[in-house]
Amino acid sequence: MGAQFIRFDAPRLWINSGGLGSMGFGLPGAVGAQMANPEATVFAIAGDGGFQMSVPELATLVKLWSAGEGDRDEQRIPGMVRQWQELFYNNRLCAVELSAFPNVELLAAAYGMKGRIVRTPAELRSALQEAMDEPGPYLMDVRVSQYENVYPMVPAGAAINEMVLAPPQPVPVGKQ
Repeated sequence: MGAQFIRFDAPRLWINSGGLGSMGFGLPGAVGAQMANPEATVFAIAGDGGFQMSVPELATLVKLWSAGEGDRDEQRIPGMVRQWQELFYNNRLCAVELSAFPNVELLAAAYGMKGRIVRTPAELRSALQEAMDEPGPYLMDVRVSQYENVYPMVPAGAAINEMVLAPPQPVPVGKQ
C-alpha cells in the first residue's frame, strides 16, 4: 500500500523487497536503511504477519539505539555465536552480548498466555510443573550462564566423525 500512495520528491527514499520474500522485510530493511543513512528519519511499514516475523529485530533496534552517538563501530548487532568464537577464534568475541531481551512474562501476557522467568536452578522444577499444569501455551525464559557451552557440536567444514564432544582439555607441556 505504501508504494501505491506515498509520493517522494527525491530518489532513494523508498526501499522494499521488490516482492522477493517480502513478508518480514520491513523492519530489518528499515534498520539497514537507518544504518546506511543515520541522519535520516526512517519509517518501517509492515503488516501484521510481517511484523510478527520480525519481532526479534526489536532487540537489534534497542541495541543500535543504546550504542549512542558516534559509536558506529560499537553497534553490537547480534550475530555470531560466542561458543564458536571462544573455541575456534581464540576467544575473540564480537557481537555476542545480547543485552536487549524481552521480559517473557510481559511478552506472554501480550499474547494472552502465561510466562515465567527462571533465574536459579532451584526454581526450575516448580516452573516446569507450572508449565505442564497450564492447559495452553506457556513461555519460559530459563536463565543460564552466558559462558555455558553446548556439546556435541560439529565445527564448520568438519565431517560428522570430527564432532567435538566436550570442551578442549589443556595439554601438559614439559620436557620430552
